[in-house]
Amino acid sequence: MNSFILWLGQGLGSGRIKPAPGTWGTLAGALIWWAVEPALSLEAEIAMVIVASVVGIYLCGRSAELLNVHDDGSIVWDEFAGIWLTYLMLQPDDNLWLWITGFVLFRIFDILKPWPIRWIDRSVGGGIGIMLDDLIAGLMAGAVGLLIIYLTL
Repeated sequence: MNSFILWLGQGLGSGRIKPAPGTWGTLAGALIWWAVEPALSLEAEIAMVIVASVVGIYLCGRSAELLNVHDDGSIVWDEFAGIWLTYLMLQPDDNLWLWITGFVLFRIFDILKPWPIRWIDRSVGGGIGIMLDDLIAGLMAGAVGLLIIYLTL
C-alpha cells in the first residue's frame, strides 16, 4: 500500500523523472486534464479539483513521511492539483494558447514562489503545506491568465 501511495504522491511516477520533476509532474497533470476535460461538466471539474486537493493533503503528507523529507521534489501530486485549478479557471477547451499560457504561468508561480506562496511553503507543514503553496500558485496563475485574456480581448 505504501508503494501505491508513493506512486500517486509522485504523480503516477512522473515526479521521478529528472531533471525538473515539478515540470514533468505539471505536464502529466496537464495531459490528464486535457484527456478528461471534454467529458466533464463544470461541476465535475470543480469536484475533481476539490477531491484532488483534499486527497492530496494525505498523499503528499504520507509520501513525505515515506521519503523522510518534508517536500521532496519527486512529490508532484500538488502540481496536479495546482495546474488543474489553473485550467479550471482558464477553461482552455481547444485553445492551445490557453493551455500553454496556463502551464507557463503555473510553473512561473510554482518556481519563483512570490508572496504568499513562499511564506506558505516555509511556514505550513505536512501535507497541507505541500498542497497549499501549489494551490495558491494555481490560483495566482489562473488569475493572471484571466487578466491576460481580459486585456487581449
